[in-house]
Amino acid sequence: MTGLEIAAVLLAGVAAGTINTVVGSGTLITFPTLLALGVPPVTANVSNTVGLVPGSLSGAVGYRRELSGQRSRLLRLASASVLGGIAGAVLLLVLPPSAFDAIVPVLIGIGVLLVILGPAIQRKVAARHAARGGIPDHGAGWVWPAVAGAGVYGGYFGAAQGVLLMAILGIGVDDDLQRHNATKNVLALLVNAVAAVVFIAVADVDWPIAGLIAIGSVVGGQIGAGVGRRLPPVLLRAVIVVVGVAALVVFLRG
Repeated sequence: MTGLEIAAVLLAGVAAGTINTVVGSGTLITFPTLLALGVPPVTANVSNTVGLVPGSLSGAVGYRRELSGQRSRLLRLASASVLGGIAGAVLLLVLPPSAFDAIVPVLIGIGVLLVILGPAIQRKVAARHAARGGIPDHGAGWVWPAVAGAGVYGGYFGAAQGVLLMAILGIGVDDDLQRHNATKNVLALLVNAVAAVVFIAVADVDWPIAGLIAIGSVVGGQIGAGVGRRLPPVLLRAVIVVVGVAALVVFLRG
């Protein structure tokens, strides 16, 4: 790679790490960058996933304060993310690239809609569960399979995984948005990590590219934690919607 190409991948990693920590969809920056540099799509996807793992860890560490008191919830939902991430990574390797072209925009659109309607839906869900003793700490019964489904999608591609997770957590788990963001960062980290293990074992990883993305995303993860924590709930929700709509436009144009 030339010096300019190295700088482009590194900066894309910083931007992706920042966006992933705040909401998700950083892959929409790194993946197109790699394609523009002539990296084959599957190799770009695999290398991108591997490279973003350190950035996901950086973002999760940056949000560690908001993780306080969520141990039991994280342990329960972590199993869903791990299983989903493994399944998604396997699907990437065995299915044709066009397999998810139809469903991905639909999932992103649903995620954006749920984020917008989340507060109203969550109030109704909370009221319904109040008569039954309240929503369990780990969330409503459908949250686990929904997180697993988001993990399958995240392991397969990953863009807008954060939007889906924030929609699921915002509706099915009774907690504030910043704590949901912290949970989302951990769950996304697990999905990326298990998918990366699968890819390293059986796929071709472009290690120089993965290394550059890793360095950039670690820096971006810390930037994102600082920015995301300062956003009020309404603004954070607006950022999620904007990123989700941008992801939808990119997919529909593609």
